[in-house]
Amino acid sequence: MTTLDSLIIKAASKQDPVVAVASAADREVLEAVNMAIEKGIASFMLFDDEKRMKDMIETHFPRLSDEAKVSFHHAKDNVDAATLAVKAVSSGLATVLMKGNLATSVILKAVLNGEFGLRSGKVLSHVAAFEVPGYDRLLFVTDAAMNIAPDLGAKAQIIRNAVDTAHACGITEPIVAPLAAVETVNPAMIPTTDAASLVVMNRRGQITGCIVDGPLALDNAVSKEAAGQKGITGETAGKADILVVPNIEAGNILYKSLMYFANAKVGAVIQGAKAPIVLTSRADSAESKLYSLALAILTTK
Repeated sequence: MTTLDSLIIKAASKQDPVVAVASAADREVLEAVNMAIEKGIASFMLFDDEKRMKDMIETHFPRLSDEAKVSFHHAKDNVDAATLAVKAVSSGLATVLMKGNLATSVILKAVLNGEFGLRSGKVLSHVAAFEVPGYDRLLFVTDAAMNIAPDLGAKAQIIRNAVDTAHACGITEPIVAPLAAVETVNPAMIPTTDAASLVVMNRRGQITGCIVDGPLALDNAVSKEAAGQKGITGETAGKADILVVPNIEAGNILYKSLMYFANAKVGAVIQGAKAPIVLTSRADSAESKLYSLALAILTTK
């Protein structure tokens, strides 16, 4: 797949996905809901103050008022909305959780609740799919939002989560590049030693469904020409599908550079829980939220 719009088309073929939206009374969120219903990709359970939701819909998206694929569920505040939305997913009433207009910490507290949450025993990680102008395929970046400084074990799980996402998007054997500042293993640079270990884990079957090659600097991971100039050859050189960043700072900078300098489009999902989670920023556009919904829906079991 080369475009995020192709994800929407593929998501429309999934069987009756239902999205639970916590604190849904937000114009950008409701616009994404409206667009998703128009594209035929999901039904929605909306959790928030019922009057505020309906007033906003009546003003901006009147067709949703009588839409059969939308149900309204009253919540007294953001904490209640997060709790009810997570419970809807954990009980099987919904298949995807979506964050609306509330703090990330509030919804994650509900996700991690030991009684009704969505813990699976795996590392939760953020996987973003970018459509970069002039680039010939979707580019996945992980983890730019959840794990601050992952150790080797966490990086292995982060890769597994990203590979599962790539598989759901139709990429059968993604090439994974653990990023570092250099292409050689240097004991003083932990990202390079971790990358070398991840390559060995892949070769020994501890990380499957992909090809891991690294350490690689960004240019050699995505540009065959740059890799060739460094003498890096082979079937993976410059052909990465998944970029694994060494820490959250590097991920955040790469993520925002692609958006603001390269004018890339993006959709993102949190993987590793019992169900995919759409955890977009309140500043993200409705289009980005729609792409994130499509990505999450594709990764449902």
